[in-house]
Amino acid sequence: MAVQISPSILNADFARLADEAAKVAGVADWLHVDVMDNHFVPNLTVGLPVVESLVKATTLPLDCHLMIEDPDRWATGYAEAGASSVTIHAEAATAPVRTLRRIREAGARAGFAFNPGTAVQDYEDLLGEIDMLLVMTVEPGFGGQPFLDIMLPKIRKARELIRKHGGEIWLQVDGGVSAATIERCAEAGADVFVAGNAVYGADDPARAVRELRAQAARLV
Repeated sequence: MAVQISPSILNADFARLADEAAKVAGVADWLHVDVMDNHFVPNLTVGLPVVESLVKATTLPLDCHLMIEDPDRWATGYAEAGASSVTIHAEAATAPVRTLRRIREAGARAGFAFNPGTAVQDYEDLLGEIDMLLVMTVEPGFGGQPFLDIMLPKIRKARELIRKHGGEIWLQVDGGVSAATIERCAEAGADVFVAGNAVYGADDPARAVRELRAQAARLV
């Protein structure tokens, strides 16, 4: 497994997103875009027009995490807009297989996300439809929340299921990932790390990305 770091613009300056993306270009693997609709989660962030603009403004591939109602309707549009990865939530999708396949058909990697209270093993049959499994390590909706250590066994379970299934499925963690927690996530089996405040709250975001990668690489 190779370590991948995906800084989240949720903690960036929304008035200067192109500049914020440039701060981690060349060192990060992805730019994580948290799309929230104030229905599925109690927060409102960005949508498709911002993603369309970001695709033109950065060389980093966009990792779009849809925390929205009715992702079956909207997910394909993000892939068609140029997002390289589009993740939908198990709790929100009503036709997950069809939607995941449409994301892939549109040219993006298909991700499947799980809130803290959702058991990954209940969706084991869908592993063949995804390229990335995302374990939320906070309740989704807001950046800057403390990491939930009780999610570590869930990360281990997800890695176990991925090994059992075979293939190359990435295991992403999102929420409270920092210098203090990334090694625990890596040890549990994660290989893709979303970091918001740990990157954009740092004086030098590029350096923060390098340091997080080095920490995780010791265990992955």
